[in-house]
Amino acid sequence: MCGFAKRELEPVIKTENLEVVYNLGKSNEFRALRSVNVDIYPEEYIILFGPSGCGKSTLLYCFLGALPYTFGKLSVKGEDPYQYNSEELVHFQQKTIGIVYQAFYLIPSLSVMDNVSLPLIFAGMSKQDREKRALSLLRRFGVEAQANKLPNSLSGGQQQRVAVSRALVNDPEILLADEPVGNLDAISTEEVMNSLSEVNRRDKKTVILVTHDAKFIPYAHRTFYMTYGKVEREVFNPEIEAIKVVEKGKTIMTEIEKLARIYPYSTVDELRVKSIVNYLTQKLTFEQLERLEKAVVKIIEGKIHEADFKRMLLEKFERGGVGVSTSAGEKMTKQMEKIMRESLAVKRFRKRLVEEEMTGTEMSRYVKHLRTYLLDEYEGQVSLGQLRRLERAVEERISGSAKKEEFELFLGTSYDKGGVGFHWRTARNMTLYLEKLIAQGTRI
Repeated sequence: MCGFAKRELEPVIKTENLEVVYNLGKSNEFRALRSVNVDIYPEEYIILFGPSGCGKSTLLYCFLGALPYTFGKLSVKGEDPYQYNSEELVHFQQKTIGIVYQAFYLIPSLSVMDNVSLPLIFAGMSKQDREKRALSLLRRFGVEAQANKLPNSLSGGQQQRVAVSRALVNDPEILLADEPVGNLDAISTEEVMNSLSEVNRRDKKTVILVTHDAKFIPYAHRTFYMTYGKVEREVFNPEIEAIKVVEKGKTIMTEIEKLARIYPYSTVDELRVKSIVNYLTQKLTFEQLERLEKAVVKIIEGKIHEADFKRMLLEKFERGGVGVSTSAGEKMTKQMEKIMRESLAVKRFRKRLVEEEMTGTEMSRYVKHLRTYLLDEYEGQVSLGQLRRLERAVEERISGSAKKEEFELFLGTSYDKGGVGFHWRTARNMTLYLEKLIAQGTRI
């Protein structure tokens, strides 16, 4: 089961309508950040995700105290670093926050040991203590043997792990990482990403990673998706126990989120279309799939009704239609109408679940609706006991308390062993159908 966070914490970083505007008031005015609202909690691993130019690095450097914002509010540990004097700001950047860049920025004329220990000179630490601290970090990240070498003699991955060591030498509470593996090979990338993950888990430090690579999203507790200087959505990772207190229903991993990892720059509406097209298609050519996607977009947007949708499916391909057979077109139309109608129940349910208190009676009614939809796909008979267990499983899945795999396993486990007792194929089909309904009802 996927638990919800219980502890109340104060954010270690919080922004309110934060904006960064270049050339304010001029003809070439440019808004790099637009009304950004984020809250980041102690010990969280956060990813700022998006394409180049979306504002993610700008936001990161605002946190660092290196890029003043134009409007809004920013607090780091309850204080605004841009209200510090120069001495206080230096102390903040030494003790509170560290950063790892895409470029290593190691001093080529100094040894690895001296590069790592250099920040401790400004902290007034003795040479013996500096070297002891630096060596312990180099040992931890597997580059102890390179301590007396010059940086240019190391591989890219080794240099970045030296840079991580340097960022941690002052023991900051927050570690920022700006595309830290952008110049590394696959093996070095994995080593550095594992190092950052260890810093978060073992050292209990807040880690904030900027990346445009969707494969790193599973590392994070939460991901903020950014486009055009705005945070478009915040997504929890249900596979990791949340640090931030989670609104009930927000940790559910739907097919939409799985598709988002494959198509990270697609909008939520585009992902919904892909979900339905995947459900409807059989053996269609790529060109037919493109036509079908356009038809699905129109029916989702309410621009056409089922009859028009069916007509587009059956119309010959050379006349602008999808060109499927009559039987296939009728089946797809029925499936489309059914899934659009039934997904409305899911959407209403999840809206009430997240935004309002739901009574037990209302919960029971919604669950019974969904249970009915699933059993309509099932030709066998069920006992009262199976019915009750199916309803319980549906409630846990739709509220985000259970994962898709747990739901399917529970349906396919024998009744005597505590499951619903369906055949594995029935369990699989019901799970896939419920996931389609959840995908269309998801609000992210």
